[in-house]
Amino acid sequence: MKAVDMIKSLERRIITDDIDESEAGVFHFILTGEGGGEYTVELKNKKIKVYEGLRGNPDCEIKAKAADYEALERGELNPQWAYLSGKIKVSNLVQLLKFKSHFRKLSDEF
Repeated sequence: MKAVDMIKSLERRIITDDIDESEAGVFHFILTGEGGGEYTVELKNKKIKVYEGLRGNPDCEIKAKAADYEALERGELNPQWAYLSGKIKVSNLVQLLKFKSHFRKLSDEF
């Protein structure tokens, strides 16, 4: 599975039970290398929408090589190590961690 498919799968991996109705956010994923691209993921009204390209002003920007993002999603790359080593750059770590908590792991989905 490629990075684009993993990001698009967020729409069906969302767990809405613990999301407050007013919670919202815009996340830009900028993935470089083979299989990369730019994506906007928007959380609004307990729903996730994924767009190709960058839209609006992000609350958090995530930059990585597509291969590193894929490894992270598959559980092959430790998230803390990836962040500390600079493999994945995050503009707002607190926002990303809260966002991440609203999704089933990729391994639970497939």
